Amino acid sequence: MKANDLQHEQHYTKTTTKGFTLKQYLTFIIPSLIGILLFLVPMNINGTVTIGLGVMADGLQQALGESLPAILVFVLFASAAASLVVSLAPATIEQKYPNLSAVFRVTPFWLSLRLLGGAFAIMTLLEWGPSIIGHEFTGGVVLYDLIPVLAVWFLFASLFMPLLLEYGLMDFIGTLVKKVMQPLFKLPGRSSVDAMASWMGSGTVGVLLTTKQYESGYYTKREAAVVATNFSIASIAFSLVIANVIGIDHRFVEFYFTVVVTGLVAAIICPRIPPLSWKKDTYYEPVGQKINEDTPADMSTFKWALTQGVKKAESVQSVQAVALKGVKNVVDIWVGLLPLVMALGTVALIVAEFTPVFTILSAPLVPILEFLRLPEAEAAAPAMIVGFADMFLPAVIGSGIESELTRFVIGVMSLTQLIYMSEIGILLVRSKIPLSVWELAIIFIQRTLITLPIAALMAHLLFF
Repeated sequence: MKANDLQHEQHYTKTTTKGFTLKQYLTFIIPSLIGILLFLVPMNINGTVTIGLGVMADGLQQALGESLPAILVFVLFASAAASLVVSLAPATIEQKYPNLSAVFRVTPFWLSLRLLGGAFAIMTLLEWGPSIIGHEFTGGVVLYDLIPVLAVWFLFASLFMPLLLEYGLMDFIGTLVKKVMQPLFKLPGRSSVDAMASWMGSGTVGVLLTTKQYESGYYTKREAAVVATNFSIASIAFSLVIANVIGIDHRFVEFYFTVVVTGLVAAIICPRIPPLSWKKDTYYEPVGQKINEDTPADMSTFKWALTQGVKKAESVQSVQAVALKGVKNVVDIWVGLLPLVMALGTVALIVAEFTPVFTILSAPLVPILEFLRLPEAEAAAPAMIVGFADMFLPAVIGSGIESELTRFVIGVMSLTQLIYMSEIGILLVRSKIPLSVWELAIIFIQRTLITLPIAALMAHLLFF
């Protein structure tokens, strides 16, 4: 959106602010409140902190039980088969069936990954083929632990995300908190909603929010890359799981406080150094700029935020159109993303479990860990970088280390490194946000080097 267009819209908004009706206000308020309750309000269920979305996801997962992995294997197989047929079909199919073609017609590279994901899923479920594929720590982890959680979370997140995006909540909150987010993190205020959705629910939900905002013209390339790689923090619930696995749950308050502090420091530093600082402040070209969080001089911040929210809600054509958009998001993610998680997640875990790659790569970290006075440095070093493959692996490796101090630091690192290819990484590479695998690897290393000394220092202060 050009500057004169923004000025025209701002003028139009100011002249119509007083004309909003009760119905228009309610169109903004009611869906936004439901969105807040589902995505942003924490609740304690049986001793576990979660959100409304998590309650629904867990409920569906428990209802389907052991049948869920089999259902998802069918989804992955159908995705691979349909993608193969449609991608090999004549080009005229795009004109005849544009919606079908948009989902299943992909390039040879993405087609090969969908086929590989379908094959790995079937082999793991039926225990066919090489044992390293369906092993309990490789394909077994992806099919039985990771994909079911992702599938149900993405199902409900995609269906209800329009309550955050389409009815003005992001515009309202973004305008209110811009003065905090801009100087600290060089980001628009609406990025705070992405962070809250991650913190209360799931890091993948935060990334999904970010990609949708970027593709809708509300983040620049730089802003989207920064939010996705610095604010997609693990939820409190998952942090509790990590603390339990690594054996430091009795120190959870100190543990999560350290995670928050180190994460904030990394979020301040990383956007100011390459490769993130090199990203262009230009918007996604097909849609252009659609955001305006600047407050007019003659209007209070709250009033302008409310105006922005109500105007956004006014633009919704119909509830049916919003619901259809949510269903399309579910189909796109289940068909396009889950096979990639199965394929690349399994390969990453095979490399981590059955090759010395991460042990070799972590060798330079040993003297650093020794300098930071962390016991069992040689055993801990691989756990510091294996998180690039999957966030859960550092806790698995670290659980065997005797030193509680070292386990504490490993747990903190696993949650603050953020970039892990079995889930977040695949979602980002597949999105339109301009981030390559190599850039994600560099950002992972940067976050490791930034957060490790802070985590170690806080661990020493808290333990002694």
